[in-house]
Amino acid sequence: MKLSILDQSPISSYQTAKEALNESLKLAQAGEALGYTRYWVTEHHDLPGLASSAPEVILSYIGANTNTIRIGSGAVLLPHYKPFKVAEVYNTLATLFPNRIDVGIGRAPGGSAEATNALSDNFLQNVYKMPSLVKDLLHFLDDDFPAEHEYSKISASPIPEVSPVPWLLGTSKKSALLAAENGIAYTFGQFMSDNDGQSIIQEYLDAFTPRKQGQTAQVMVTVSVICAETTEKANEISLSALIWELEKAKGEGHRGVPSIQEAKQYKLDDREKDTFENMKKNIIIGNPKEVKQKLLELQATYKADEIMLSTITYSAEARRNSYKLIATELLFKD
Repeated sequence: MKLSILDQSPISSYQTAKEALNESLKLAQAGEALGYTRYWVTEHHDLPGLASSAPEVILSYIGANTNTIRIGSGAVLLPHYKPFKVAEVYNTLATLFPNRIDVGIGRAPGGSAEATNALSDNFLQNVYKMPSLVKDLLHFLDDDFPAEHEYSKISASPIPEVSPVPWLLGTSKKSALLAAENGIAYTFGQFMSDNDGQSIIQEYLDAFTPRKQGQTAQVMVTVSVICAETTEKANEISLSALIWELEKAKGEGHRGVPSIQEAKQYKLDDREKDTFENMKKNIIIGNPKEVKQKLLELQATYKADEIMLSTITYSAEARRNSYKLIATELLFKD
């Protein structure tokens, strides 16, 4: 099984943003040593406790301090940007770090309405233009606009020897079909969706049309996972992320991911108890053998070529340990 890492660069209550970004580097380096296929950074704007507002900058830092692991965005929120500029950025990264760059594409705003307005004009209109934005980006990455197109005389320089690999991220049939029609690898965000991922991925597989000769459909599923030596310890560690989500839903959580002790002191009301249990169902929590079994089941259910893991904990050491335990169980023993 191929395993990869999705990093939101979470800031714990004891950390500065700089410390959190340094921990992102340590996680990428650990992932490379453990055999993870790729390391992606999310894009979020003005969200308390997350330091990932500029993934392209973080990727420069990660790329310069790693050697082999693929790195990329998870995702570039394309309606905010012109495809030409996105292609220039990721072509530059692909020039600096040959045959290692992915450009994941998404359509979410990545923050509040105010942050969206501060970032770009006409975001909603651009969401409706997503199919044409994707096509333009692909042409810039492939450097192959038709001769009659107004952009045929320009290139998203520098042109790397190996182009960035595009992926489309989503949670709906619309995103799956958009990926399939354009011959793009597809990532289903299971960790942030209640939709029927199995049928959505099947739609992608059935409709896939190769963009280039020899291309085949690729499916990756992203899941939230917390693994520890024992189930009890994993459940305890998970409290920080779960309580933090509840705090953020109430407009709180500005100090970042709470400690386990702080999370234990949080008083759940009846409504929050239900929400807490529902959130917990959407995270794989357990010891290495339990997590392995659930990931194998998930892979079979979704016909996934690859599983991407998102892990948020209070302790950076606990987060790296979670990835290490999973790699030891699934990568080292395959």
